[in-house]
Amino acid sequence: MGVGAFGRNHARVYKELEQQGEPLRLLGVVDRDVARADAVAREFKCRSFGSLDQLLTTHSEVQAASVTVPTVDHLATARMLMQSGVDVLIEKPLAPSLTEADELVKLAAEKGRIAQVGHLERFNPAVRATVPLITQPMFFEVHRMSVFTPRALDVDVVLDLMIHDLDIVLSFVKSPVQEVRAVGLPILSRKTDIANVRLEFASGCVANFTASRVSTERIRKLRFFQPRQYISIDYGRQDVVAFTVGDGSAHATPSVNPQIGMLKPPVTSEEPLRAELRSFLDAVRHRSTPVVTLEDGRRALALALNIVTDIHQHGSRINLEKLTRS
Repeated sequence: MGVGAFGRNHARVYKELEQQGEPLRLLGVVDRDVARADAVAREFKCRSFGSLDQLLTTHSEVQAASVTVPTVDHLATARMLMQSGVDVLIEKPLAPSLTEADELVKLAAEKGRIAQVGHLERFNPAVRATVPLITQPMFFEVHRMSVFTPRALDVDVVLDLMIHDLDIVLSFVKSPVQEVRAVGLPILSRKTDIANVRLEFASGCVANFTASRVSTERIRKLRFFQPRQYISIDYGRQDVVAFTVGDGSAHATPSVNPQIGMLKPPVTSEEPLRAELRSFLDAVRHRSTPVVTLEDGRRALALALNIVTDIHQHGSRINLEKLTRS
């Protein structure tokens, strides 16, 4: 539903999976911009619809759909689909507010629908290869930088970019957040375009995040320390390296310091969106719990909104509005 940049990619991957023999059929795409919907439908050889009503009236056999409309329309779109018996993958962030997120959680439970949130980095092969290495993370440094594009400006950089890393760190640490400290600035839009955040968890873990959509380069890196080990993930290169003090493992190779072993776990390269959609379809077919549940999406959203609030409070304390006007 919605064939902007994200929606078109979803249609592309569904069509590729269909052509590769996956048991699915791309029935159609929906967008209020009929010309855009027609163009994407021609590209991927399916039908186009100007409204969700048209799709559901024409194709009663629809079983699953990606919700890739603007965040403010997630609830209305997903509600109509779930009430019609359709399972949904809802792009991140799950909703613009916790009230709407809670309504989605309740609706999916009442209707017995499979509902997954599009936190794409969970399906990054480097992240998946890292999960078995996790013991007790104590310190994170995370950087996500992008060049400016005029998309997703309905939300600030925390909900647009940083939320990916918030979700990953929450899934790694598995401990309540106790303290949030955040600063941010609008640069090229009216929303926060660059932000720095420090989180402290009940476990004692500390995480620092920097996200920017006004960078001159693209960076996607997450590094963390746990007892006797340092692990570095490069999302873009789909690469992970672990350095361990006193590692006598036969799988580790000596680094510059002979007391430190270096391990590069095997990573099977795959487009994260393809892995995400395959996982979603598998959950639909087997009526199983998705890898990223609505509750996961709500948890990441709650933290992101808390950060946004702290950024606004910091801006008020330093009279940011006056500073940016001068």
